This record gives sequence, structure tokens and C-alpha cells, in this order.
Amino acid sequence: MTNFAFLYLMSQPSGTSGGGQGNAMITFLPLILVFVVFYFFMIRPQMKKQKEMTNYRSSLKRGDKVVTTGGIYGRISEVKDNYVMMDAGGDIKLKIDKSALLKDPSADE
Repeated sequence: MTNFAFLYLMSQPSGTSGGGQGNAMITFLPLILVFVVFYFFMIRPQMKKQKEMTNYRSSLKRGDKVVTTGGIYGRISEVKDNYVMMDAGGDIKLKIDKSALLKDPSADE
């Protein structure tokens, strides 16, 4: 895309009056388009995913199946403000920060 804009700029006569404003706009157009594409395909979906995870972590309750970012599977036995107590099986209870929890994909089954 930048090559086409460069070729267009090079084909314009340099002595035209009022052409400087149009050339500046064409020069910045590819940069603006890259930013728009980057926003809609990278930044916006990531913000949506982050908001979804924040809502999920705030709605955790006792008995929910979760997975930690370290790969430990378990069930929530107690929920506090910043952490949860997780039953990892047997008599093992772990105190886990809420930011280290992921949704268990097998919980929907």
C-alpha cells in the first residue's frame, strides 16, 4: 500500500499549487489505516477478552471448577476479595490469587 502512495506522490508535478495539502494527507493515509486495522484486529479483541475474564473472576462462587495459570485443576471452596481457597483433591487446599485463575474448559460439560 505504501508503494502505491509513493508512486502516486512521485507522479505528481512538484510545481502545482495547493498540492502540498493533498500530498500530506496521502502520505499519512497508510499510517492511519495501519493503526485502524491494528486497533480492530488486535487491541479491541484483547480488551474484550480482558473484560470477560474480569467479569468471570468477580462472579466466582463456591463449587466452581477452575484452572490456575500453572495448570492446577480444582474446585473453589472459599471466595475472598483478592484470593480463593481451592480444593485440589484429597486434603489439599491451595490459596490462589484470583488473577491466576482461568475458566476450566471441562466445566461446561
